[in-house]
Amino acid sequence: MRYISTRGRAPELGFDDVLLTGLARDGGLYLPQSWPQFSADDIRALRGLSYPELASRVIGPFTGGCIEPAALSTILTESYRDFGHKAVAPLQQLEPALWVMELFHGPTLAFKDFAIQFLGRAFDHVLTKRGERVTIVGATSGDTGPAAIEACRDRDAVDIFFLYPHNRVSEVQRRQMTTVTSKNVHALAVEGTFDDCQDIVKAMFNDETFRDDVRLSAANSINWARIVAQIVYYFHAAVSLGAPDRAVSFAVPTGNFGNIYAGYAARAMGLPISQFIIGSNVNDILPRFFDSGALTTGTVTPTISPSIDIQVSSNFERFLFELYGRDGRATEAAVTEFREKGTLSVGSNLWHRAQDTFDGYRTDEAETKAVIGDTYRNSNYLLDPHSAIGVASARARRKDSTTPVVVLATAHPAKFPDAVKEASGVYPELPPALADLRERPERIEVLPNNLQVIQKYVRAQLGIAEAA
Repeated sequence: MRYISTRGRAPELGFDDVLLTGLARDGGLYLPQSWPQFSADDIRALRGLSYPELASRVIGPFTGGCIEPAALSTILTESYRDFGHKAVAPLQQLEPALWVMELFHGPTLAFKDFAIQFLGRAFDHVLTKRGERVTIVGATSGDTGPAAIEACRDRDAVDIFFLYPHNRVSEVQRRQMTTVTSKNVHALAVEGTFDDCQDIVKAMFNDETFRDDVRLSAANSINWARIVAQIVYYFHAAVSLGAPDRAVSFAVPTGNFGNIYAGYAARAMGLPISQFIIGSNVNDILPRFFDSGALTTGTVTPTISPSIDIQVSSNFERFLFELYGRDGRATEAAVTEFREKGTLSVGSNLWHRAQDTFDGYRTDEAETKAVIGDTYRNSNYLLDPHSAIGVASARARRKDSTTPVVVLATAHPAKFPDAVKEASGVYPELPPALADLRERPERIEVLPNNLQVIQKYVRAQLGIAEAA
């Protein structure tokens, strides 16, 4: 298995190098040269497997032998061993043909644990074999940072720095980063938006001197290994509901497009998925694209669903690459135009092709709260604000009432307790392992929205002198 960049100018790499590299040298994102294919019989053979066993079957073809099967099995068993539910990703039925897949039973109570628990152990495995060390730098809108820090804390071969928008994540999300005392962990509050944090991270990767000096790597979903681990739960849900003999649809609250792109990959591999529904809050760049064919940025508005307060969806480049027929030059030109002008129109033919793949729905604050309250009263089930957006989107945009729709419940309601209580009247408590989170002392480092200042800070913490 070889990997290529969405911009077509970076060298092809194997899985281990893609894992450690993160962003391609030409600024693009890595994708497999071709999709592994699962036949109907291959999918049926996944029935009855434990989650780690199923994950080994799905991820194995992507590693190309870089991680031997026995080691991959061990990594995956350890990744999901301490999740708080024996099914790892249990399915709960809300109403006829509407299901919720709970992706919040990991150590940081968010779906990012599925990918990043794998990522941290995969880093350890590959780096130990090579005798190397890396510096992970990432941006988070609230969930990736805690998950990455939890997976990488105290690891010998990794230093980790995560940027988050100051005062724009929930208290629980912030404390999950700032209360970690491990010396290799650094949580940085940036005076700006998530998009600002993401731009700084990309600029670090594009600064080849800095990148090489600190041996930069990524834990954001720009890293292909993040996406490949998320493909697994689409197979898990679909097989649980009857695939390949019955198609399933998915509704996904998404801002950065990585979570739903993993579903796109699963369908490309042969999983029978009938419909993808993108759920958004008022920061609705993705639904607006699928409604109009124009990708246009707007002002980021803080909401009660902060993990999708995003106006530049970095993983959308992977879909554009597919939309442009895997033409790296065309993809790079499109991305450049979008970043320079703040808008990109793909033309009617490509727009209609995009609409054949995804539907989008925008939920405002009032509707999000109403869905949380109504779902609790009618089903005795408590949703967090992001998962509520998924439920609202499924109800509004599903095309076939007989096809099961699975909503990806991306976070535990206790990560957003004030919003959940206001909407439902119930204050969700943190699980016992995190019950004292609000009493733990914090380390908060606030830095300006400035690339050079943050690069200087990273170098100083690593003890690496600035380049002459």
